[in-house]
Amino acid sequence: MKILYKPFGIIAAIIGARLARKVSKDVWGTIDDGEPPKATTQNATLTKVLGATALQAATTAATRAAVERAGLRWFYFTTGIWAGDKKPAMTNGAADTSSGE
Repeated sequence: MKILYKPFGIIAAIIGARLARKVSKDVWGTIDDGEPPKATTQNATLTKVLGATALQAATTAATRAAVERAGLRWFYFTTGIWAGDKKPAMTNGAADTSSGE
């Protein structure tokens, strides 16, 4: 049934990527007045470049995860089918949380 969700997932990913880009720039705007520097920007310090990149990665990941989760929940409530991963199987009344070490 995951195949039914694919078109919705692709649309959600596109929306999530665009929204993440905007959120990232908005968050950077609260820190600095200019655009976030790229690694190739000559006059930017290393700490500013690394900070901007880390901030962009964090906001992008969080925004995309939120959009994907919202899309999955919408699909579930409309169709009754959960297209994402299922809960881990229970063994002896508890989930297996061993790290495999």
